[in-house]
Amino acid sequence: MEGNILKGHHGLLNLGEEGKQDIFGYKSSRCRSVLFVIGSVLTCGFLLLLFYWKPEWDVWAKCIQCTLQEADIILLRTTDEFKIWTKKKVMWIHLSLLRNPARADQQHSLLSDETSLLHRIIMKPDLKVRYIEIQKIRYIWDLQEKQFVRAEVLEDSHSCADIRYKFGSGLTTTEETIRRLIFGPNTIEIQIVPIWKLLCKEVLNPFYTFQIFSVCLWLSEDYIEYSVVLIIMSLISIAFSVYDVRQQSMKLYRLVESHNNMMVTVCRKDGAYEKVPSSELAPGDVFLVTGNKQILSCDAVLIHGGCIVNESMLTGESIPVTKTPLPSVAIPNCWKSSTGDYKRHILFCGTQVIQSKATCQGEVKAVVYRTGFTTTKGELVRSIMFPKPMDFKLYQDAFRFLVCLTVVATIGMIYSVCILVLNGVPAGKVVRKALDVITIAVSPALPAAVTIGIIYAQERLKKKGIFCISPQRINICGQLNLICFDKTGTLTEDGLDLWGLVSTKGKGLQNIFKFSNGDMLPWGPFFGAMASCHSLVLLDNTLQGDPLDLKMFETTRWELKENTMLKQQNEEAHSFIVKPGPGANKVSKEGIIVLKQYPFSPALQRMSVVTQVIGKEKLTVYLKGAPETVIHLCKPETVPRSFSTELQRYTKQGFRVIGFAFKSLWNGRDITVANLNREDVESDLVFLGLLILENKLKPQTIPVLSELSNARIRTVMITGDNLQTAVTVARNAGMIPLTHKIILIEASQTKESGPAVINWKLMENNKNGGQICPDETKIPMERFEKRNFHFVMTGKSYDILMQHFYHLLPKLLVSATVFARMSPNQKGSLIEEFQKLDYYVGMCGDGANDCGALKTAHAGISLSEQEASVASPFTSKIPNIDCVPHLIKEGRAALVSSFCIFKYMALYSLIQYVGVLCLYWEANTFGNYQFLFEDLAITTIIGITMSFNHAHPQLDSNRPPGQLISPPLLLSVILNVVFSLVLHVFGFIMVQQQPWYTHRDIYRACKPTNLTNDDVTTINKTTNAIATTLAKNEDSYRSYENTTVYLLSLFNCITTAIVFSKGKPYRKPIYTNYIFMIVLLAQVGTCLYFLFGEQDTLYNALDLVCTPRSWRVYLLVMVLVHFFVMMAIEEIIIENRCIRVFLKRCCKVKSTQRYKKMQRIIKKEPNWPPEDDTEYATFCIMDEETKNKEQRTLEVYSNKSYEHDKISKEAPNGIANSTSKQNEEEGCKKEGI
Repeated sequence: MEGNILKGHHGLLNLGEEGKQDIFGYKSSRCRSVLFVIGSVLTCGFLLLLFYWKPEWDVWAKCIQCTLQEADIILLRTTDEFKIWTKKKVMWIHLSLLRNPARADQQHSLLSDETSLLHRIIMKPDLKVRYIEIQKIRYIWDLQEKQFVRAEVLEDSHSCADIRYKFGSGLTTTEETIRRLIFGPNTIEIQIVPIWKLLCKEVLNPFYTFQIFSVCLWLSEDYIEYSVVLIIMSLISIAFSVYDVRQQSMKLYRLVESHNNMMVTVCRKDGAYEKVPSSELAPGDVFLVTGNKQILSCDAVLIHGGCIVNESMLTGESIPVTKTPLPSVAIPNCWKSSTGDYKRHILFCGTQVIQSKATCQGEVKAVVYRTGFTTTKGELVRSIMFPKPMDFKLYQDAFRFLVCLTVVATIGMIYSVCILVLNGVPAGKVVRKALDVITIAVSPALPAAVTIGIIYAQERLKKKGIFCISPQRINICGQLNLICFDKTGTLTEDGLDLWGLVSTKGKGLQNIFKFSNGDMLPWGPFFGAMASCHSLVLLDNTLQGDPLDLKMFETTRWELKENTMLKQQNEEAHSFIVKPGPGANKVSKEGIIVLKQYPFSPALQRMSVVTQVIGKEKLTVYLKGAPETVIHLCKPETVPRSFSTELQRYTKQGFRVIGFAFKSLWNGRDITVANLNREDVESDLVFLGLLILENKLKPQTIPVLSELSNARIRTVMITGDNLQTAVTVARNAGMIPLTHKIILIEASQTKESGPAVINWKLMENNKNGGQICPDETKIPMERFEKRNFHFVMTGKSYDILMQHFYHLLPKLLVSATVFARMSPNQKGSLIEEFQKLDYYVGMCGDGANDCGALKTAHAGISLSEQEASVASPFTSKIPNIDCVPHLIKEGRAALVSSFCIFKYMALYSLIQYVGVLCLYWEANTFGNYQFLFEDLAITTIIGITMSFNHAHPQLDSNRPPGQLISPPLLLSVILNVVFSLVLHVFGFIMVQQQPWYTHRDIYRACKPTNLTNDDVTTINKTTNAIATTLAKNEDSYRSYENTTVYLLSLFNCITTAIVFSKGKPYRKPIYTNYIFMIVLLAQVGTCLYFLFGEQDTLYNALDLVCTPRSWRVYLLVMVLVHFFVMMAIEEIIIENRCIRVFLKRCCKVKSTQRYKKMQRIIKKEPNWPPEDDTEYATFCIMDEETKNKEQRTLEVYSNKSYEHDKISKEAPNGIANSTSKQNEEEGCKKEGI
């Protein structure tokens, strides 16, 4: 329908961001709308229902194409594999407030600023704004760009000076009102949808619509009992669904309730202060940050003063974070790029201001940056309200399977019409019976069957302390084959213990100073750094902050005090004093004032402070951070020659190592600390030494990782810690076996325009204690198998690989195990790259900096109960990774249960379908009570209890199948259908061959002349009375064929349930499901009673007739033979892995998963992994079209680009190639580098 695109009709929304969508413009057509109304009336509303399910059809039918600028209806389509369509109406905002002549000056000031977004979105002279709202976010029409843009006033293009100049003094009341009208109120409103609306939405679901159709058809045939039962069951199901949705809405409502009911002091442009509800804040407003545990109601940029905030809502860690004001940088760059780690200036919505300190400039002030659902908390709530759909083939296959059943039902319907017409059945009855076939072949309960196992698994997970906000992901957990782990707090203990200290001495390092001896560190630069270089704060007379900082500071036995001394202009808002405590060594220093603090940044991997000893003029800078980062900021002559050796010595033992440095600023009186630039402060430092901390593995780590390894589930570590430490922890935890080799990948780019370089180094285990160090010699490939190696890399290398060696990345990822120094964004990106390789990825972290990765993974498991982890699909109260195998086991059990119940429900429908079609041959069918007993007493109870099996306690080395439409499952269904057909047809034909059979006299079989001596004694019937009853019942279905086929159908349903009730290896054996076993025994006993009981009342009610006992025994033998044959086929053929592997080899069937393809490619390459080598990326200029084409190629991981060719050659599309060291010079000449 979108083939012929009108110019300006199509655009892209959120270009370059997550959630990118295609957008199409349409204009309403009255003529088409009238035709639609006529069509809806003629189809009795079905067309209306169809267009409700398919909004794109609705728009295509009722609207005409037009440009986005002219459109009043917008059609959106996601760009992912789901291609979900959404219809939105274009809305208008009328800014009538600006029409007042008294406000002409304000109108001019608002619209004259050409750099402002307001100038580009307000239509003049109409003073209107055009917008659409998508998932609670407003997108406003940009008149210059001719596209819809996200409604944010403080664009990233503003410089620091722009923000201070334009917004620093606040807004007028009119400006604030206009901005609030355009960008919406500052509220995160969770609407509690009325119950009647939820009910209507549930009922209009295609599943329930089909149920309504089925019930109406059955009621027309007086099949009242089961119709009533189905209505009751559907109502219960709808009630539970509505209750669940309602509860989720209430939880979200309580989460954000306080957000919308705060009072904030706003600064107006005229200097006045006004207390307003937080809902009236608009981007550009300036408000006072008061502290005292104030909860922030918006995202804001701090412009005056400083704050200490608790960002547990954002990071999952209740650690105070220091916020500094936006610097007065007079450069044209956008404020985010000009301030380095810009997040240290942003106060995020939902975080708590623990403390605020004003500078000499007055109050602590912040400019509103984002409001409502565009804030950080708003995005968190949106991620819960609109979760990302998961691509799981089970649900796609279930739909395809339903389509196949519909085709089978159509064939049966045609057959029914032909047979019934030939038998002279009235037309009305023919239509009803033909439609009956559809409701029999496609059971209304079939789609719901998939979710039964999930419901039970969710309850079992709750009992184990694992909570789920997205139950559909439980099935996906059964397919997980790669688990990513954070290190600190996940694999290792949360707390750190100070183990020792190594300080510099001349050109080397001194012997280690161990804290375990109880000795106190003497006064010196290292002591000063430990006492002052931290981000601790004093709250309610209690020190709070990072555990590392707490341990380090407590070791000094000094005390932290508030700076109550007279503040100087060069002091920062959060300056504090540290003084010797009662237990500290006696020193001549009164204390240290921390004048300025540069907080720790994950991107920079360091923090620093500017200090001054009380009573002295000299200023001292102390810095601590990752040792590799610290030494690059130090004077080379101060870095010991043995630095690398010493660092590796401790990191290989799993210690966490922190580097320290300092420098003195002698002319402290002439320096204005507030104007110091971080880059200048953190340069030309003197290296002090290393602080060594011990971080032990959790007791559960090694057993769990071993269990996952035995189950052939790959494990990967993604951490922000040091690479050597991470590698050692991976070794000790068993992620990397001691016999396997480790290859370090170091990617770098010397110049911005120069080639990127990859170095491959072997990290070898030495005999003397297993020290890990880079081996510069050639990697001896003959010493280890090709599969027994692991790649390790840092976040910096990962970024360069993503940018310059993307074609190599898949080959590296299939063998990479440790990723160190990874930022939160890099973690999320890595998860996505694994998913592109067709891995089912799980992520387990403690919530700190892992939130993005937890949401991106197929199954994110947060070990934190903080608000930040709310968006994680799974949250565990078990504070260790023991929850991971529990979740996988339950996922596998739920997945197998879903398959079993789905197959059973499909087979039950087809068994009944076969039986009915056989009886249609004689213009007969099952009676209402026969249907009722089979549907309710047999199938429904089995469907409910079949999934009660608990998960198997051990993880199997093979995953359960993840597709319904797979050869083993299809073969199982087809063979069961074929043998069921044979059983029914054989019984149907054989009963007609019996000597006592007659078409008219249904009592002949049990007359004494036709019975054996054993049968005579059982006949005590009142034949005349029964005949009289039968004569009155014109709709009686009693016949020998009916009785035979019905009894075979009952037993077939029970035996099929037994055959499909899988136990090992993913669930406990069937006999442990006690309720199910009791149900089966009761049902078998009841059916045997039907077969041999000969109760007149029962037979009359169920439309059964008496047959000779020998025939009943014959039927039982047929059932047993069928059962044993199907059980043998299922166990010996369908479930036999050896046969499956043999057939795959014979047919040369190979996995189509991308990571499997990559492994096969790698296996054929003799030079992979590379020997000790260096590779370069070469570049050439390409046009935009070629670049986009190449990007699309890379996104699907073209196998051609995987090939690792050591010979340099130019890529046909101009993208980067890899060349070996010896060919680099020639390659550079070719490319003009």
